[in-house]
Amino acid sequence: MQFPDIDPFIIGQIPAFHLFGLTIGPLGVRWYALAYVMGIILGWRYALKLVRGESLWEPSKPPATSLQIDDLILWLTLGIIGGGRLGYALFYSPDMFRDPVSILKLWDGGMSFHGGLIGVVAAILLFARANKMDWPRILSLGDIIAACAPIGLFFGRIANFINGELWGRPTDLPWGMVFCNDTIRATYGDCPAGGFARHPSQLYEAALEGVFLFFFLRWATHIARKLPYPGWVTGAFLIGYGVIRMLLETVREPDAQMPPELRGMITMGMLLSVPMALIGGWLILRARKNGPRPA
Repeated sequence: MQFPDIDPFIIGQIPAFHLFGLTIGPLGVRWYALAYVMGIILGWRYALKLVRGESLWEPSKPPATSLQIDDLILWLTLGIIGGGRLGYALFYSPDMFRDPVSILKLWDGGMSFHGGLIGVVAAILLFARANKMDWPRILSLGDIIAACAPIGLFFGRIANFINGELWGRPTDLPWGMVFCNDTIRATYGDCPAGGFARHPSQLYEAALEGVFLFFFLRWATHIARKLPYPGWVTGAFLIGYGVIRMLLETVREPDAQMPPELRGMITMGMLLSVPMALIGGWLILRARKNGPRPA
């Protein structure tokens, strides 16, 4: 199956230009940027629904008001972008630190989920400190964000597919895809994925990290009624994402940045997902032990 020739730009590019000694561009509105915008907006609306559904929190109360959620979105946006970019440089492209200015060049691409997760945690902690929240409220706030996270993951993985990046390992399955087209040749001068079929691992991730994980957490919040237990939903998200990511890493192209002695045994995605799942398990055990947050 041939990869469709999709233009990664919704609106055409603006040629590169120089500003204060920094080369900026070429710029344009990408599907990838739209995916971030859609994920943040829809996640924000879903978070408001969770906060306003007071029956979901009984016998507790929601940890924040609607206005506080509105304020939190700006903090989270900065955490996602800043953490995602720094995480990419740290985990996948450490050479970028030799030229720190390159880290600011978001238009060149390169974001890390695990870095974005660290940025989100930092944003929640800073927001909670500014609003004088105690630990149970902080964990409950994290539960709201965790329930919304699969929305952004879904759009992000679809954007990865449109960009023809993060492809899977070679396969002879009927839905294997040759990630090569005129746009990719024009961008890279060749087709980095080669001329053979590969797993469309971006679509696997969109289905599992996005759709499946969203409905699993929806079950936790609306049917199992776990929102009154601070940290339970966050723990379920960390375990769910960690396990799914480790499984899908077996069909995703291994990271070139891994040391040669570790390649073929473990990938960077697996290495970063193991502690996620362990922390998630600890949060669920803690939530079960401590019980509902007092109103």
